[in-house]
Amino acid sequence: MNNWRKILALLLTLGLVAAACGGDGDDDSEATDTDETTEDTEAPEEDADAEEEPAEDEDGAMEEDDDADAAAGEVATDIGVDDSTIKVGFNADLSGIFAPLVTQIVEANEVYFEVLNENGGIAGREVEPVVLDNGYDVPKHLENYATMSGDGPEGVALFAHSTGSPHTAATAEDLVKDDLLAIPLSWYSGWGDAAIGQNVFEVQTNYCIEAINGVTKMSELHGQTVAIISFPGEYGQDGAQGAKRAAEALGLEIAYDGEGAVVPGSDQTPVITEIVNSGADFVWATINPTTLAEIMGGAVAQGFTGQWSGNSPTYNFALLGTDLGPALDQYYTHSTYTALWNTNDTPGMTEVVEAMKANRPDAPVSDVYIQGWIQGIIVQTILEQAAANGDMTRAGMVAAANEVSVDLKGLAPNQTWSGDPNDFIVRESYLYDVVLDDYTPDGTVSDEDAGTGFELIEGPYVSDTAADFTFDGACFKAE
Repeated sequence: MNNWRKILALLLTLGLVAAACGGDGDDDSEATDTDETTEDTEAPEEDADAEEEPAEDEDGAMEEDDDADAAAGEVATDIGVDDSTIKVGFNADLSGIFAPLVTQIVEANEVYFEVLNENGGIAGREVEPVVLDNGYDVPKHLENYATMSGDGPEGVALFAHSTGSPHTAATAEDLVKDDLLAIPLSWYSGWGDAAIGQNVFEVQTNYCIEAINGVTKMSELHGQTVAIISFPGEYGQDGAQGAKRAAEALGLEIAYDGEGAVVPGSDQTPVITEIVNSGADFVWATINPTTLAEIMGGAVAQGFTGQWSGNSPTYNFALLGTDLGPALDQYYTHSTYTALWNTNDTPGMTEVVEAMKANRPDAPVSDVYIQGWIQGIIVQTILEQAAANGDMTRAGMVAAANEVSVDLKGLAPNQTWSGDPNDFIVRESYLYDVVLDDYTPDGTVSDEDAGTGFELIEGPYVSDTAADFTFDGACFKAE
């Protein structure tokens, strides 16, 4: 067990400790989140005077739109927007348990807006990020919200980033009252439920459907008995509920039901024992990397040879640099929401990789830059639609978000929020094999061969189970 203590000590050093974020990326790993080029969203066809999509130069970078300056000042504005600037808010965990993930996501977002501003901005205005640290603390998140929702110098037009499920949920009613929208760093299925997340515009699939896809694929590859373990709350139990729904639909045996049984920071020996005794073909987990290392390491040490997978951010590729690396290579399948760093040849991937090289050449290679880039694309699309509508007030931003269809250029399935949630929720996710030989310790974005240790199994992937799933509200609701 001394090896596992070493693993935990290393992860504490990396800052990967703690409970999962109701969704943020939690992606401890992934998630998510930069690019050198962005395409402008086309204005609605009925607007004959709307500006055309700007041409790209020979390097693929956006050329300035000659009409952009003319558009400045021709739209209605209120808090967060003037004739030269559009302020967008980041209520982000920069010092708490998800800081290693979130700081990289925010950095990618900042690069995105740097590139956007260099190419003319939005309607002649530059996008200015207003970044406040919530420390992954709900009261601090609320304090930041009060500042950025106000009409002072840090008042914003919209929230481009809101870290955490309970944190974002704490502001959900105020977002509606204040005519503000938020893009959450959280994949809680409640955001697609208008009664919970009316002005929270979720990105990618949710924990529940991700688990449905993951359990379906794992059952096809590895067997018919599953052990389910999770943290309590919107993150853990939303994922566990999805796993259970898949098991029921597929006729799988749940060899151990550990929904909500994994309490962060507690002794995990009882959970490890249950998994080992279950003899399950595979484990589905909705936890975080530190806890995965402890539980998986303990189970493997006791002879458990079942396969493992789980909701993102249960896994982080940094674990490959620990003693657990060989076991992860042999037993772990990574589920997530997006394409990962340099794993496909698409316009979006080219943009984010080249922009990070140009603007942050010494940054460590990371999959989560993809998520930051995606957030940037979404914000740009909404802002452009609001400008085309002639209404860049806060209410106008919300209206624009409910109109747009966002082209994510191969980084993830395209996104919209109009119509019935059962029709527009994203059902696709991605599954990757963990490959230790493809992991580059200390690699940077400038290293052409740097890798995070993944090989695509399938994605964007939607299982028949997920396709048949009827979304009529959050899979898990806290009492």
